[in-house]
Formats: sequence, structure tokens, C-alpha cells
Amino acid sequence: MRVLVTGANGFVGRHLTAALRARGHEVFETDHTERDGALAVDVTDGLAVRGAFELARPHAVAHLAAQAFVPESLRDPEQTVHVNVRGTMNVLQAAVEQKNAGASPRVLVASSADVYGAQPPERYPLRETAPPAPRNPYAASKVAAEALAAAYAHSFGVDAVVTRAFNHVGRGQNERFAVATFAAQIARVASGGTGVVHVGNLDAVRDVLDVRDVCDAYALLLEGAGEPGEIYNVCSGVGTTMRELLRRLIEIARVPVEVRDDPARMRPADVPRSVGDPAKLRASTGWTQQVPLAAALRAAYDDACERIAVAPGRTLDAVRGPRHP
Repeated sequence: MRVLVTGANGFVGRHLTAALRARGHEVFETDHTERDGALAVDVTDGLAVRGAFELARPHAVAHLAAQAFVPESLRDPEQTVHVNVRGTMNVLQAAVEQKNAGASPRVLVASSADVYGAQPPERYPLRETAPPAPRNPYAASKVAAEALAAAYAHSFGVDAVVTRAFNHVGRGQNERFAVATFAAQIARVASGGTGVVHVGNLDAVRDVLDVRDVCDAYALLLEGAGEPGEIYNVCSGVGTTMRELLRRLIEIARVPVEVRDDPARMRPADVPRSVGDPAKLRASTGWTQQVPLAAALRAAYDDACERIAVAPGRTLDAVRGPRHP
């Protein structure tokens, strides 16, 4: 089938386009800038979005384009809401117009586990029925995007599904995100930099998947699994502290580091625990986690090593450290 992907040049977008092509699908890439084969489409521009739909005539749409960095949403809530809510509405409205013209593309709206916020202990692992409790503008914008997806499914018959992906890591992730910045700092130490790793809240518990597993779930939903108007957690069901994730990355690198708290990396209203229940996704699509956490962290660390200049006289294998089976 033909799949239109918004935000195709982003972290998840690059992995998803590769996964879709590997499954035999044709991919029409859009991003906010024209780069690496993606058509420049600003999702806040309804006319541009409709034009992309008319060009692509998609059988399915993966709407990934978003302002996804929580600290940025604290600095500029208005722009975050504009991109994440207006952009989603424009995509859904374009899908309505396609439906009226005789096509009905499956639309996947990528939300986030951040919408759950902090929940009572008895609700963990979190199911899709847990009430949203957003703690920052980014999460609030995603709640609104979800509501639009449900409204368009029920009012206009748009074949829309929503995913709530929990934390995901892998190659190509921006260093603004925790595991990627851990990996980058450790790789710099391994390449001869200072032996200090700056961290935020290491007591937070997160449900972490490899981005490739997330993209497999998205692909199954884009191919028609799941029900219109429904929400699906994309997660492992297992919680790991940020402290443990950092420890495993240090173990992979096998370099001595000093860990220092950095007040600038502490988020106001941080969610202490975020662990989901993937049962609904598994039952609806047959999806299962394929990449173990150890392999996901190894991929993140290898990617960091490849991005960082190696000190004179050192090989990339030396920076990576000994490999484990």
C-alpha cells in the first residue's frame, strides 16, 4: 500500500519509513523542511496538508509530525499546541476530504504515554482506560490531539487509531532525550573526554522499547489491525529506573565515569513512574517485543560512538568497548 508519513525525517519517522519499505509498502515522506527526499509540508498549514494528500493519495497515514520535547513545551506552550493540535486537525480534515472523494485512509495519530501523567499505584501497569492526567503542555497537547482523532472517527467516519508509545530508544535519537544523552556523554568519556556524566532524576521509572519495535507496532496498525477510534499502548510492560539504564550503558562502554546531578536537567512536575500494559495491542495486532532492552541500549551506545569523533590513535571498537554476546 501507499503510506504518507508526516515528520518523516524525525527519529521515529526515519525508522518507520525504513520498516514500511521493508514490508513492501510505498512511502510518501513529508517533513517541515525538504530534506533527504521528504516533501516540505508544514502540518499547521491546512492547504499544504491537503495538497500532500492529493499528491500521495495514501491508503494509510502515519501522523508523526510534532513538537515532542517536554522542556521546549514549557518554554513555548503556544507553539507546541499549535503544531500538535492544529497539525493533527489538519491531517484528520484532509482524511475527511479523501473519504468524501471515495478513499478512506487509515490514519495513525501518534500520541504519547506522557498523557497519563502520574497515576495511583493500583493502576500500574497502565491500561488505555486510565484517565489522562497531563503534567506539561506537551502532554496536554497530545490529549487534545487524541480527542480530535476520536471526534473525527465518530463524527466523520475517519479510520483513525491512536498510539500511546512509552519511552523508546535507538539509532538517530536526539541527544535532548535521556538515554541518548547518557550514551553520548559516556561515548565522549570513552573517546578521551572528561569522565563526568551529568544527569537528571535517576529515580524515575520508565517503560523502554527499541524504536524498531515501536515501528513494527505502527506498521501493523497502518496495515489495518485494530479498531477505528481506539487507543493502543505501545510498551513492554516492564519498568526500569533511569539509574539502571545509565548503569547498563556504563557497563556496555566499560569506562569509569563520575555521575553528577544537574539541576538544569530536572523537570518540574516529573512523572515518577511510567509503565504500560501492552495487552490490548497484542490482542488486536499480534505484536510482540522483538528487541531486548540490552540490545536497544547497545544500539543507542553504538550510534553515539559513531557520531563522536574518535581521539587520535583510538579505533571505533576501542571507543565502543568489548562486545557482549
